Amino acid sequence: MSFLDHLEELRWHIIRSLGAIIVFGVVAFIMRDFVWGLLILGPTKVDFWTFRMFCKVSSSIGSDAFCFDEMPFIIQSRKMTGQFSMHIVSSAVIGLIASFPYVFWEIWRFVSPGLYDNERKLSRGAVFFVSLLFMLGVLFGYYIVTPISVNFLGNYQVDPSILNEFDITSYVSILVTLVLACGLLFQLPIVVYFLSKAGIITPSALVKYRKHAIVVILIIAALVTPPDPITQLLVTLPLLLLYQASIYISKMVVRKEAKKQATLEEENG
Repeated sequence: MSFLDHLEELRWHIIRSLGAIIVFGVVAFIMRDFVWGLLILGPTKVDFWTFRMFCKVSSSIGSDAFCFDEMPFIIQSRKMTGQFSMHIVSSAVIGLIASFPYVFWEIWRFVSPGLYDNERKLSRGAVFFVSLLFMLGVLFGYYIVTPISVNFLGNYQVDPSILNEFDITSYVSILVTLVLACGLLFQLPIVVYFLSKAGIITPSALVKYRKHAIVVILIIAALVTPPDPITQLLVTLPLLLLYQASIYISKMVVRKEAKKQATLEEENG
């Protein structure tokens, strides 16, 4: 294919991807009561699933420290276009999340023809695992990081005379940032897998620079989360676990590549 043919092919992949995002976004826009009443504003309510689980665990050990009767803050819109613009933003984000497997599949369809046959075999299942990790990250961000962050920041007061009244734009921005950031950060094992396949990184290098990686992870957690230590810790811990898992993945890849190379040498020798 010529360069222009590649551009034309890419254009149609982008159009189909945007079409899927728009379709899911329109559905989310129409289902306003469900999206906003249950999804967007869910982490601000005491009957949210995460808070109920915390209360059950707390009650099982004879304490009610993690049972909440109310959220001591309100969310309001201070701009004329605040609610409408956030309605559009939230619908677009939900459209992106819901259509992510299809969008990545379209991207993969454009990229995969340029790979060698062995590279396509090695990357078989990439769409499934990338989509799975993204969805797991989104769920972790929504059900763990977001409610704890909202609860901490909503209850934090430097003085009882200061009321917590948050703008809807600020709340939606934090929610979207945490959810999407967790979804993307959970791609770390996939990135390490392909870099190990390409010979760019090795398990020994990952172990050697583990301390440096911890510092980088702490910086990333500080950048993608609100400025509170609890939320940063919640993002840091799974990233550290994912980094450790990535070391084992890299070891597995290097071991298989070494075995394959040894087999080829025996056949040629």
